[in-house]
Amino acid sequence: MIYLLLSILASSLILITFKLFVKYNVDTLQAIVVNYIVASISGIIAYSQPIKIYSVIKSDWFFGTIILGFIFILVFNLMAITTQKNGLSVAAVASKMSVVIPVVFGIVVYKESTGILKIIGILIALIAVYMTSIKTTDGISIKKENLIYPLSVFLGGGIIDTSIKFMETNYVANLDVPIFSATIFGFAAIVGILILVYKTVQGTIKISSKNIIAGICLGVPNYFSIYFLIQALRNESMDSSTVFIINNVAILLVSTLVGIIFFSEKLILKNWIGIILAIISILLVTFSINL
Repeated sequence: MIYLLLSILASSLILITFKLFVKYNVDTLQAIVVNYIVASISGIIAYSQPIKIYSVIKSDWFFGTIILGFIFILVFNLMAITTQKNGLSVAAVASKMSVVIPVVFGIVVYKESTGILKIIGILIALIAVYMTSIKTTDGISIKKENLIYPLSVFLGGGIIDTSIKFMETNYVANLDVPIFSATIFGFAAIVGILILVYKTVQGTIKISSKNIIAGICLGVPNYFSIYFLIQALRNESMDSSTVFIINNVAILLVSTLVGIIFFSEKLILKNWIGIILAIISILLVTFSINL
């Protein structure tokens, strides 16, 4: 349980950092790329064994990390486009609702428990995600031609979580978790650097020390969010579907409360109902573990 709590804390710090990006007008793309570099370095530092490039390349999980690295950057860009085309609430809902994919995967593929309390908790969690993320009384409105973007974020986010679960279960040894995480971030950084170089040559972007510092601040909690999530998934007392639901809903709950307390964010009635439902869903899913 301690790893799950640490994963929630690290992931919540990521969302808080993003809120600060808006406040201090940080270029998100630059910060994200630097963040991936720092996260990769953090994993390398945390790895207790001598690093042998050949051994890493020959690892069963190596090619999977290449794909995940690309997907990390792709989903980030899709979230940016979704925010521009459909609004922040749509991007937030699509991102958080993607938890459905690894939850269903765990239940179908790994035959994880599906007690009545857990099922009710999962359904309430999805409602809570929607209601907490919506910041207008009108709800969500998406033009048909822009529907592809939130759907892509939904699928991309779900693929990332599901792939991490699949790979850590089947291919990643416990001692290899830091270098596994570092490799994912490393490939995401390579793709991001290429994008930055292209935009710099085009003259559409200018590298700034402020953005680099912001990326460094983001990189450490980003690395630990993945590291602690993988360790939480290895807890034999909890199914992966339980871990993903509690993790996602708790992150949303913590970041929302921090927004109220430290960023003076105003919530509408839907949001408060969502917060209450989020707490109920976590209690139900957690209580179902002992049944």
